[in-house]
Amino acid sequence: MRVRRWKALCLVVAWASLAAVAGPAAPAAAARSADDMGQDVSTAVYVVDSYWRTHWSRFFTGRYVPPAVYGGYRRGVTKPPLCGGRRLGYDNAWYCIEDDYIAWDLDLMAQGYRIGDAWVYLVVAHEWGHAVQARLRDSLVMSTYELQADCLAGAVLYGAAADGVLRFERGDLEEIAEIHRRLGDETSWTDVTDHGTAAQRTSSFNRGAKYGVRGCLP
Repeated sequence: MRVRRWKALCLVVAWASLAAVAGPAAPAAAARSADDMGQDVSTAVYVVDSYWRTHWSRFFTGRYVPPAVYGGYRRGVTKPPLCGGRRLGYDNAWYCIEDDYIAWDLDLMAQGYRIGDAWVYLVVAHEWGHAVQARLRDSLVMSTYELQADCLAGAVLYGAAADGVLRFERGDLEEIAEIHRRLGDETSWTDVTDHGTAAQRTSSFNRGAKYGVRGCLP
């Protein structure tokens, strides 16, 4: 089963100031609810999909077709979906290559969301990056597969900000680095399934933020 997962070693994140422009103000951490999170997830899906719909032809040939969005599941409530005939695991977010959809554990989302609503934007953008990789010819997909998805996430979120859809606030870069510090592997990238160290993940995200989608390609 070939699936791509968002690594969740620790979910104490601090990236709360990315918000959809023209959307409602983010609720205080204590007041955030499952409904709030659901709305932010929906907005994140819309923002990321809209970016690719708008800009796909600038970078790639062919028609853009978005992945399906299975959405969330939760232990004891909803079983994870099947991917290539095998069920996904808990405590992660995934892109399923065989069936072309993204999905996530709601408890994973909720843990990060307690700290900052923009957590969901990063997760969605990263997994969508894997869906984009699956649509490219092999020569455009880097061996540093997870790091390339981090780069594409940076390109999309900063690209959406340039389009006026998202807004970054002071301190976001430091907070993004903190997310990657907590989610990075303990050792440097050595294999296609590795996510890379915190420094590598931060560098990849920042490359996408600075240079856009083309900066994420070989």
